[in-house]
Amino acid sequence: MICVGGEALIDLVPAPAARPGELGPLLPLPGGGPYNVAIALGRLGAPVAFLSRLSTDTFGEALLERLQVSGVDTSLVQRGDEPTTLAVAGIGPDGSARYSFHVEGTADRLVADPGELPAAVTTLSLGTLSMVLEPGATTYETLLRRHSARGGLVVLDPNIRPAMIADPAAYRARFASWLPHVGLLKLSVEDAAWLAGLEGAGRADEVEQAVRGWLAAGPPAVVLTRGADGLVALTAAGDRVEVPTVRAAVVDTIGAGDTVHGALLYWLRKVGIEDRAGLAGVDGNAWRAGLEFAALTASVTVSRAGAEPPYAAELPIPL
Repeated sequence: MICVGGEALIDLVPAPAARPGELGPLLPLPGGGPYNVAIALGRLGAPVAFLSRLSTDTFGEALLERLQVSGVDTSLVQRGDEPTTLAVAGIGPDGSARYSFHVEGTADRLVADPGELPAAVTTLSLGTLSMVLEPGATTYETLLRRHSARGGLVVLDPNIRPAMIADPAAYRARFASWLPHVGLLKLSVEDAAWLAGLEGAGRADEVEQAVRGWLAAGPPAVVLTRGADGLVALTAAGDRVEVPTVRAAVVDTIGAGDTVHGALLYWLRKVGIEDRAGLAGVDGNAWRAGLEFAALTASVTVSRAGAEPPYAAELPIPL
């Protein structure tokens, strides 16, 4: 089983304004990086559990129900009467999204350590705000180290939100301390540039040089998402595999990277990879197949509003 840990929240996505200078209505859509990953996995048919703390408010009830109807095991979900985290999304002309977050005193920050994960859990996926906001960040870091120590596979997507990181140097050091425990690091090229301390998005060669350093620190593989420029996998064995995006009519990019993350987790399980040693043995040809599957799956998500990963039956290839 795959366990995905982290925040669930509500994206408030603006509809177009009726007149210039006015605000359009905000449409509440379920979201949160880890939550989207769990939804993607459940819809693809993978055995997946979600670990978080959800509010008992109206939004929390909707988030829980969506997990269940998407095939996600909710037995590790904790509940509390604190409010649900809100993210106000702004959508650019190219469909790209930016966010402002409302996180003070929200339920997902207060997740409690569940102790040892069930024996059936082989892969643990973590990332996004849950690795930043305390006290939950320390809880998830404990889970990361514990699962790695017992021989499990850890997959991490930092999914950086710079405005939420008060001390960038401290976070970068903390990120570096996780690398020996991480099997697969998945992140956007923009996140990689930020973590490497590069100006702007950084040049491609500078970003990949930073990735090579992270590979030397522990992870057998890193996958970079590059928006319209496709996906790249780099491995500690020296492989570099690049695939293009799959053409789609883009509505917005909300949840695209999370869908890639979920699709890669699904693919790794399908090919029998459940620990670091197995991941280290994945060759370039296999990575190409995995990246192509992830790109195809994400192309469905970007073709509709909000984070709506596809069900297996919606994909034009057999799984």
